[in-house]
Amino acid sequence: MTVGVERPVDAGGHRRPSAARRGRLARLVLGRPDDPRWARPALLGVLALAALLYTWALGANGNANDYYAAAILSGTRSWKAFFFGAVDSGAFITVDKPPFALWVMGLSARIFGYGTWSMLLPQAAAGVTAVALVHSAVRRSLGGAEGHAAGLVAALAMTLTPITVAINRDNNPDTILVLLLVAAAWSCLEAIRGGRLSRLVVCAILVGLAFNTKMLQAYLVLPAFTLVYLYAAPGRLLARLGRLLVAGVVLTASSAWWMVVVDLWPASGRPYVGGSTDDTVWDLVIGYNGLGRVLGRSAGAGARAGGANFGGESGAGRLFNEVMAGQISWLIPFAALALAGGLVLARRRPGVRAGLLLWGGWAFVHYAVFSFSSGGFHPYYTTALAPGVAALTGLGGALLWRAHRERRAWAWALPLGVAVTGAWAYVVLSRASGGWTVLGYAAAGLCGLAAVALLAVRLGGRGRARLAALALVLGLAGGLTGPAAYALTPLSSPVEGSNPTAGPQGSGFPGRGGPGGMGFPGGMRPPSGTRPPSGTRPTGGGFGDREVSSGLISYLEKNRGGARWLVAVGSAQSASSIILATGGEPVAAMGGFTGSDPAMTVTGLQQYVASGQLKYVLVGGRGPMGGDDEVTAWVQAHGTLVKPSEYGATDTTSTGRSLYKLG
Repeated sequence: MTVGVERPVDAGGHRRPSAARRGRLARLVLGRPDDPRWARPALLGVLALAALLYTWALGANGNANDYYAAAILSGTRSWKAFFFGAVDSGAFITVDKPPFALWVMGLSARIFGYGTWSMLLPQAAAGVTAVALVHSAVRRSLGGAEGHAAGLVAALAMTLTPITVAINRDNNPDTILVLLLVAAAWSCLEAIRGGRLSRLVVCAILVGLAFNTKMLQAYLVLPAFTLVYLYAAPGRLLARLGRLLVAGVVLTASSAWWMVVVDLWPASGRPYVGGSTDDTVWDLVIGYNGLGRVLGRSAGAGARAGGANFGGESGAGRLFNEVMAGQISWLIPFAALALAGGLVLARRRPGVRAGLLLWGGWAFVHYAVFSFSSGGFHPYYTTALAPGVAALTGLGGALLWRAHRERRAWAWALPLGVAVTGAWAYVVLSRASGGWTVLGYAAAGLCGLAAVALLAVRLGGRGRARLAALALVLGLAGGLTGPAAYALTPLSSPVEGSNPTAGPQGSGFPGRGGPGGMGFPGGMRPPSGTRPPSGTRPTGGGFGDREVSSGLISYLEKNRGGARWLVAVGSAQSASSIILATGGEPVAAMGGFTGSDPAMTVTGLQQYVASGQLKYVLVGGRGPMGGDDEVTAWVQAHGTLVKPSEYGATDTTSTGRSLYKLG
């Protein structure tokens, strides 16, 4: 007798098509036969929303952050510049980050030609993929229809995180960083569930790639990954420790290989390591991109702060201040409550508890570092916090919903979380003028109605199912009203490339409605609507840095001769826009991003001039030449001042810059 296989039955009692009869396209659209019918279409809808938010009017963003755009363009003209992540195709100095994110965008630009879409579309694709991975990780932790619902909420929360929308439309490395770390978290959870070493090794490789994207920030996930694996992975403790040791070796190799290659490469044959004090990647790791970010200038010269602080005063409330709240904080209170409640509710469900601990550890470490670091800080760094908050919102929220239905003692938890979320949304939205306050009332009202409806569900009576469904819809709508409104704003205006933020104009800067008197250091662009004088090409070196005229660039192009570099300038910000304006001509950024890197010395400059590799130096603007006033003095003493009239200017007083011819 042949035993038949029972076909799955849905909630309505209807038989579903078997896996064998459901084609690939149907599985893609409808999911697996045992999935709820709504699960896959809903996920595809969220991913479509993410793709829309991350790509709508993307072409209007131009070069986004000129600093990275110049390096990407330069990488299309020189494989040497590509490998090292050099700002210019002549490979004088690197950007102040490792190059993995530049490689991703640079390969796209090499294949399709340099342009806004070829550069930024990989970023948008990475953002959508990260959303899908968060959904998968949460769904697999919980399982069943409950897991699908939790994953969907997590994916939607991450999609609508305002700072994530802003950064996924930009060319900063944080988008690739988040994708790699979310993929690593997915692999780590799989390793915990199945005990397979291969999954743990993949996790280590992905974190190593993340290190080669943004250095030590990638390691913020390691405490959570390591401790949760030790706590929840199968096998004896010694076996778990042994597998972690293997993963540690792999992590070290995948993290350090590029750094070792660069530091062992003869300095005369490679670009200067931008952001370092001694031309080594190691110094960049522990200094500018390490202790300098956390400790600030107090860490010493070798760990100086990287850039300006645009996130407000450090402290426990930083992520809730007027600068940061609208970017990331909307769901943090709910996520904290969901984590605490979820850990109690999942005490007999080790797989769920492991997921809560991993994402909770992720969120806690990122929150602590971002809140208390006193070095260079930008709001967009907090996009790395979004996966943890989103996953806890979905995973913990699903557990609170089940407890609300099944345990009278927990009837208060979910309504409280929803009410607090609505109240906090009102606080954030009321800080902005105009119609934003009305949105605050709407968010608070929807969440308040949802909380009341949830409490009413516990009272029993007819229509409980409908009332519960209405409560969930109202709560979700109210909780996401604020972030959704902020998330839409980057679609209507070009991204502020070096400090992308979302929300009302000025919401990403210290002080309400604007920069709060801080100026625009660190490559910041002026507020929307500000335009450079006619006949100039913006140099991207900050609002205090003067523009370079089209006439000056034309003069340099005509008179460069056989020199390797078109011109040498003080900072990479100035060099970047000249590189972009000339279609990738090499420009030596003698002082790196900050204008103070000791990349150029008098001896080095003399050698470049003597060998005919450099003919012109632009003195003035932001910072001393290469952080060395002796270089400026030598140029002025040994160079010939080019009359401004030769490149169409009346004098140098309006620009603060002087062009010198050497040799």
